[in-house]
Amino acid sequence: MGKLHQVADGVWVRQSEWVWSNSIAVRGEDGLILIDPGIDGSELDQLADAVDQLGIPVVAGFSTHPHWDHLLWHSRFGDVPRYATPACARVAGGARERAQAMAAESASGIPLELVALVTPLPADGGPVPGEIIEHQAHAVGHAAILLADHGVLLAGDMLSDVLIPLFDFRQDDQVGAYETALDRLDEAARHVDVVVPGHGAVAEGPQVAARLAADHAYIDALRRGEEPVDARLGPHADWLSGIHRSNLEQARGR
Repeated sequence: MGKLHQVADGVWVRQSEWVWSNSIAVRGEDGLILIDPGIDGSELDQLADAVDQLGIPVVAGFSTHPHWDHLLWHSRFGDVPRYATPACARVAGGARERAQAMAAESASGIPLELVALVTPLPADGGPVPGEIIEHQAHAVGHAAILLADHGVLLAGDMLSDVLIPLFDFRQDDQVGAYETALDRLDEAARHVDVVVPGHGAVAEGPQVAARLAADHAYIDALRRGEEPVDARLGPHADWLSGIHRSNLEQARGR
């Protein structure tokens, strides 16, 4: 944790101690795009140091979805456009005060005045390279980014080795939303060797298929009304038990 690691040509990842959150830097045509930078103030400052050492200017930011830990920024990254899907930007703008409060409660030193200042990504993608894969699993306007030229899929809060699928209880039929999203990520994964989740370890080679299989198996079990057999659940992860029970209840229509 802590260092900026290159996972592919033009793609770097720094992992936070907070829920294994991944900050991502991608080299575009005009400079760096920072994706989901975080988490606490000191980590954001360390990320800025690491970005400075790359010697590539930051030209934009991108938030994969409208949860507070994916809506952060630091003044050292620069006063540049920060993008999200139009749906994500709409939700983030409407929930900005809540995101600021959650950030203040969850981590120290976060520049609260910069939380959730995102704008809709232009239809042509603007400076953000690759293909945006938008879906509604986990959050409204959730985006993965397929960097086929780099062989990398940035999965947002999907395909984690530590977190089970986390349902958005403001939306109906998250089982169906996850099935649709995972089918789209299946197709995207055909073009990559590396997957970077929002939380957890980077997946490489055969690990990519294993991550997809794990999320599919979890969702398939819920679709059948069964208890999933999932290595991410158990005594070592008691903190996920409540989330899992809530997922089960939504899947069963309670």
